[in-house]
Amino acid sequence: MSFSIEERGRPNTQDYRVFFKNSDGKYISPFHDVPIYANEAENIFHAIIEVPRWTNAKMEIATGDPLNPLKQDVKKGNLRFVANVFPHKGYIWNYGAIPQTWEDPNHKDSDTGCCGDNDPIDICDIGNKVCSRGEIIKVKVLGTLALIDEGETDWKVIVINTEDPEAGDFNDINDVRRLKPGYLEATVDWFRRYKVPDGKPENQFAFNGDFKDRDFAIQTVKSTHEFWKALITKKSDAGGLNCMNTSVSHSPFCCSAAEAEAVVKSACDFGSGEPIPNSVDKWFYYDK
Repeated sequence: MSFSIEERGRPNTQDYRVFFKNSDGKYISPFHDVPIYANEAENIFHAIIEVPRWTNAKMEIATGDPLNPLKQDVKKGNLRFVANVFPHKGYIWNYGAIPQTWEDPNHKDSDTGCCGDNDPIDICDIGNKVCSRGEIIKVKVLGTLALIDEGETDWKVIVINTEDPEAGDFNDINDVRRLKPGYLEATVDWFRRYKVPDGKPENQFAFNGDFKDRDFAIQTVKSTHEFWKALITKKSDAGGLNCMNTSVSHSPFCCSAAEAEAVVKSACDFGSGEPIPNSVDKWFYYDK
């Protein structure tokens, strides 16, 4: 199963979008049409890369837009770039989401005591390759961190690309601690402080900021897949989410290929991008 992307609009502007196509060249939703599993028997999942490592643009699956293309988050009328909190530069992993998952905002998690953040479940790929925006990779789940982001549960699932030459050495969260010393601590530090330059308080974590293991993480991913199943079949209230899809035949939101194509063609043509502001390179320093 292969996928490709089609860019529309101008990069680094508010009209920029990244749409997705399947191996037949038909437009699809990365949220709803890319299968959660690359290999269900071995618990290998697909992951959509929204933000390549070391970049700052806060790209994300547009959960409220038809076909859910990637677009850059906007805050107070400006494109959002994640600040560099010393010693980090941009995102310190390839960052993205597992398709066909949903953190239900109406479900209070029994472990964290908080409801879901209304998004697909997030992943941090610790592999060596710097992925490209919109790349869809196959990943092994290694563990998870429970971020409490402004009162919402926001799981951060630690994964490794199955094509990484070292993937065979990583099977659980302790392998990350052993083979990539400092990476998990840096991950907690990154998520704790990345909003501080925006004037917000440090983020909090469930489990005292400890990572849960592979089995716990896989079960968490699978539970969000069940929430997504209820969402896509209209058994849960979609709220502001757009569930337009082209492949979930039993979903009332399933559309034709022509309808999907019309969505993409209504977007601006791809053009030359704007430069990234110099301010994005600034480093912020704080006492720990």
